[in-house]
Amino acid sequence: QVQLVESGGGLVQPGGSLRLSCAASGSIFRLYTMAWYRQAPGKQRELVAAITSGGSTNYADSVKGRFTISRDNAKNTVYLQMNSLKPEDTAVYYCNGRIGSSYWGQGTQVTVSS
Repeated sequence: QVQLVESGGGLVQPGGSLRLSCAASGSIFRLYTMAWYRQAPGKQRELVAAITSGGSTNYADSVKGRFTISRDNAKNTVYLQMNSLKPEDTAVYYCNGRIGSSYWGQGTQVTVSS
């Protein structure tokens, strides 16, 4: 069983930045594909960014050039650096880890508002 714990959400003004962190339990974190998803009220959960065990990344078109996903295998942690935030980025952000089975964190709220 893998546990994922997100942190770093909050309220930020448009144009601001936040960094989300997701700490994972277990000894094989380095083998997981890690991802960030988000879900806005009334909308389906969507993939924001993912990073493979080899470090390859992909992003949703809506966040390309603004968000960066990274991982630190020594710390069992994946990050999402979010810059130039927009009101439409407001959502609950979830961390996901996958190697065969898929694991989810509890989510962290990000609100972009003036």
